[in-house]
Amino acid sequence: MTSASFHSASGPARRTVVAAAGAAGLAVALTACGGSDDDSSGSVDSSGAAGATGGSGSASTGGGAAAGAALTTTADIPEGGGKVFADQKVVVVQPTAGEYKAYSAVCTHQGCAVKSIADGVINCPCHNSNFSITDGSVKSGPATKSLPEVPISVSGDSITLA
Repeated sequence: MTSASFHSASGPARRTVVAAAGAAGLAVALTACGGSDDDSSGSVDSSGAAGATGGSGSASTGGGAAAGAALTTTADIPEGGGKVFADQKVVVVQPTAGEYKAYSAVCTHQGCAVKSIADGVINCPCHNSNFSITDGSVKSGPATKSLPEVPISVSGDSITLA
C-alpha cells in the first residue's frame, strides 16, 4: 500500500511562506518606525499650512541653510509662533512683537525635523521633544540640548539668513 503525499508539488513550501510573511512584517515595522524628514511642501507655518519657501540653500550654516538666502517676510511669522523652513532646515519665530529669531530645525534628540510651532513651543513629532521659541531651550524631552540659534537678518519686512 502506498501513502499519498500531503505536500502539493505545485505550491510553495510552508517554510517559504513563513519566511516571506516574516520579511514583509519586518519591512512594515521598519517603515512605520522611520520618520520622514522630507517635507515636499518646503515650509510649514505655525498653523500647519504648507507654503512656499522663497529660496533653496545648499551651503551649511547651522541648520543647513545658505547664508544670504531670503526666507520670508515679517508678516508671515505670527507673534508667539513661527514657521518651519524644511528645505533650509531652519525655523523662524517671533517670540514677542517685532523680535525675530531662528533656530536649527533639526531636533537635538535624534536628528528628526521639527514640524510645527504651537503655544510658544517648537514641536518635534518623532519623540515629542518641545523647545522654547524664546531661546531654543528644551521645554520637554527626550531631547536634552537646546536647538542651536541660526543667525538671521531683518531688513524692513524681509527676513534673510545672515
